[in-house]
Amino acid sequence: MKDLFKHIKGDAFGGITAGIVALPLALAFGVSSGLGPEAGLYGAIFISFFAALFGGTNTQISGPTAPMTAVSMVVIAGIVAANDGSVEKALPAILTVFLLAGLIQIGLGLMGVGKYIRYIPYPVVSGFMTAIGVIILLTQILPSLGYNPKEDTEFVNKFKPQAEEVILENILKDEAGEGILVLEDFKETIERAGKITPEQILTESKTLAAKEASGTIGAIKVLPRALKNIKWLELILALGTIFIIYGFKRITTKIPSTLVALVVMSGIAYGFNLAYLPISEIPSGIPVPKLEMFSNFSLSSISPYIFTALALSLLGAIDSLLTSVVADNMTKTKHKPNKELIGQGIGNSIASIFGGIPGAGATIRTVVNINAGGKTKLSGMIAGIMLLVIMLALAPVASKIPAAVLAGILITVGIGVMDYKGLKAIPSLPKDISISLFKFFKIRLSSEVLIMLVVLVLSTFWDLIYAVGIGLVIASLMFMKKIGDLTAERSDVKSLKEEAWADEGNFPENLKEEVFIKHVKGPLFFGSTSDFQALTEQIPKTAKTVILRLGRMQYMDQSGLYAMEDMLQELKKDDVEVLFVGLLKQPRYMMERIDIIPDFIPNEHIFKDFKTCLKWVKENVKDKY
Repeated sequence: MKDLFKHIKGDAFGGITAGIVALPLALAFGVSSGLGPEAGLYGAIFISFFAALFGGTNTQISGPTAPMTAVSMVVIAGIVAANDGSVEKALPAILTVFLLAGLIQIGLGLMGVGKYIRYIPYPVVSGFMTAIGVIILLTQILPSLGYNPKEDTEFVNKFKPQAEEVILENILKDEAGEGILVLEDFKETIERAGKITPEQILTESKTLAAKEASGTIGAIKVLPRALKNIKWLELILALGTIFIIYGFKRITTKIPSTLVALVVMSGIAYGFNLAYLPISEIPSGIPVPKLEMFSNFSLSSISPYIFTALALSLLGAIDSLLTSVVADNMTKTKHKPNKELIGQGIGNSIASIFGGIPGAGATIRTVVNINAGGKTKLSGMIAGIMLLVIMLALAPVASKIPAAVLAGILITVGIGVMDYKGLKAIPSLPKDISISLFKFFKIRLSSEVLIMLVVLVLSTFWDLIYAVGIGLVIASLMFMKKIGDLTAERSDVKSLKEEAWADEGNFPENLKEEVFIKHVKGPLFFGSTSDFQALTEQIPKTAKTVILRLGRMQYMDQSGLYAMEDMLQELKKDDVEVLFVGLLKQPRYMMERIDIIPDFIPNEHIFKDFKTCLKWVKENVKDKY
């Protein structure tokens, strides 16, 4: 505790500065998520405080981030759509998914998964981060143009027939739930249908219109309508925000340009009493727990999103630990990855209970904290307290912020989050694969570029979670193919006449027809088994003894194990004796598990070195040819 307050001055200044920087981003991410600005603020407050308190990176500032918000947006949109477009009805299920993601993060930390995060391939991370940027840019075009699909009467009217179908379908579902047989009591259905009001149809039509315009594909679909119905004031506010954010950085970086843009543009819009669209009202009281998520809990409502919760927790883990590495480089310290995951999980779990969106370690806010003097966990806790104070004191003022200003802020976030390093490297990466588009037309590509592009396109236009999963599978398969190819190249099946190692020079000339030596160089796994299985076909008919030199076979997987077993069975049928030389610990353990040793290879046929094996050969192999 004494060390916690050792750097109180620097921590206080760092935390306050980081909290101020976090404010506009928290509001923007909250609005973007679909749960409103208060959800972003609550997430920033609780995650920042508790992730700092329980985490493993002293200077890290946590809160809603672009990747976490992008995935949360998908979760929220899906659950809201399943609840007749009602955020209020969907909220318990949404927050339960976020709570589950936080608990999974705690579990990952307790299981020690933190140290394995670094094995996620760079092309997958690069494609994902660039996709996040593209998603943010595309989804913020409509609010920056001042276009709201729900207010476009002509667009909404197109959905009235579909809205009537949805309402009637809901009536039939209600009746089925009440045990009413429609065909026997259709009068009840007609009576209920007669009570449908134009207002209900209009409300449902607006919900369907908003759903049609949601996501990247929806934004592209309605973009022509948005361009025809531009609200120039909203566009000017968004462009002004972007201009100040980039322009003010050229003057000074000591004052956050995002905050300056927020204050200046909101001040102009409010001060001149302009007819702009404000964000939704931010509650000014102390945040209260959303206990409905427990009282109204339904496993069926969240079961389709369990995989998404897992992906959300893994994304938060990657996001946080990457930021931890940045903090380590700046402070010359070393973070504790598993403790950091536990801290992030606790922060996300508590934030979800209070209605906040999930988050992770935020790189920019962490850098700001360190540069401003933050040195201990206290700085992150102060940042959370600072945001709580701002919310309690300035909630009515913050509720006047124009939505277009936050759209402008998010556009700069989208531009900044893209992985330009990965994009710039595309032309220079080695083209190691070829794709045939037509019979006579081939394109050479880098496998890493292909993975990045697949993740980028699928994330942007389909599903973030599945895109990452597919990217990981492709990356793993390509990696395994490369390792298999390398192993095959270095593990040639050659007889002693063609190749000899240094210690094989003294092998008796008269026994070279009777003895075949195989050198296994590298792991025997599923990528190299096909070449290994060809061994039996290449053994000369004269050879009745095979020496397998396994000193360089460091690893054997299950596929390799059974390939070895099949080969030994074939050789046993042909009365060929097999000798092992230099068998290492892991492959031996594998072979002992299924009794290859001693059933096929007795212990007396396993030699530590070639010299001992050669002695056995001289004593037991007779010259026949």
